[in-house]
Amino acid sequence: MRRFLGGLAVFLGSLSCAQADTGERQQVDQLADALEPRLIAWRRDIHQHPELGNREFRTAALVAEHLKRLSLDVKTGVGRTGVVALLRGGRPGPVVALRADMDALPVTEQSGLPFASKARANWMGEDVGVAHVCGHDGHTAILMGVAEVLATMRAQLPGTVKFIFQPAEEGPPPGEDGGAALMIRDGVLRDPVPSAIFGLHLNSRTPLGKAGVRAGPLMASGDTFRIVVKGSQTHSALPWLGVDPVVLASQVVLGIQTIQSRQVNVLQEPSVVTIATLHGGNRPNIIPEAVEMSGMIRALDEGMRRDIQRRVATTADAIARSAGGSAEVSISPNYDVLINDARLAELGTRSLHATMGSGQVFENPKVTVSEDFSAYQKIIPGFFYFLGVVPDGTPPEKVFPNHSPRFWIDERVLKIGVRSLANITLDYLHEADGKLSAGLQPASAR
Repeated sequence: MRRFLGGLAVFLGSLSCAQADTGERQQVDQLADALEPRLIAWRRDIHQHPELGNREFRTAALVAEHLKRLSLDVKTGVGRTGVVALLRGGRPGPVVALRADMDALPVTEQSGLPFASKARANWMGEDVGVAHVCGHDGHTAILMGVAEVLATMRAQLPGTVKFIFQPAEEGPPPGEDGGAALMIRDGVLRDPVPSAIFGLHLNSRTPLGKAGVRAGPLMASGDTFRIVVKGSQTHSALPWLGVDPVVLASQVVLGIQTIQSRQVNVLQEPSVVTIATLHGGNRPNIIPEAVEMSGMIRALDEGMRRDIQRRVATTADAIARSAGGSAEVSISPNYDVLINDARLAELGTRSLHATMGSGQVFENPKVTVSEDFSAYQKIIPGFFYFLGVVPDGTPPEKVFPNHSPRFWIDERVLKIGVRSLANITLDYLHEADGKLSAGLQPASAR
């Protein structure tokens, strides 16, 4: 990747000397500048009215109304609450898809913003706060802006753009289907079939004005597991008359940690196994019948992913049986490894360099969080990148990670997101149309 980025810098340097047509890129800049107040208003409206996965009714209605005003072909109710729209360009060409996620998280916001969420909902039987603490409100506003920019330019578009506003990226409620997988089953990648898909994610680990890119594996798979360790209930004063599942569950937790520390080749790819919940018993004088735990397996290689799944199951089973107990292990694959297509990553990186200027695009390290954008990439080639939301000079104690109740973004990133995603789309369509150099003059040369 470093050799790729170095060669790209030479390519861009030579390109800046060429007589490239910058008219389209300048048009995108002007349209994004004019849109910025509305981008912020959309984002704040969505932020103040967050909705959990498969319940994005208000957000979907806001999006659909906007897309219809742009005279796009709009379909609602895809994947339960998803919205899909087609923009047919004025000239023939390929179909490219752009995706944004709309759902919020069951988190009580603590940002202190004047438009902070006060929404509440029921999640797994509990009354919880609801908040956009992962940036999906920004993703939705950005794609609404891209739709308006490209609709304004539709006469010169050589192809078709499919806008995908997706519910439940963070996962549907228990017992429901949702997210990218359900969108795909509902036909989002058919009629017409896109030849590529692009998406972005706002990221508090990346400085404002910078983009993180990577070819190949970028984000980890994410598989949920549940283990029920069963023993034999007895009085806590007489443990020898039963089988203590609390002790066995504790040993299972420690045993699973050795998968990462002693059984997996850590030099191959990063991976993480985390046990996040542990429940059992209801009185201090009763050893319970069973203890339940749950967690997640994350890996950046599909072979390692399957191997770790097997090791979690066999470790829990062997430890439980060693003392006369048993373990029931269920593993639910949720997210695949997010793998960026090499050709699209090269094109996207080139386009981001041109949009954001020299030095603003860097090789993003692999990350062990997950994204269901990977489901689309299993079917068609895709490119996914990160945009920073925290300006330079922000004190470290004011930088909060995605999913924190105090997560915040600098809203200047919204215009950057529109410019970057619109230009990647245009550059892809023009490359397919045989116009590789159209609009690729670096920002520093403007």
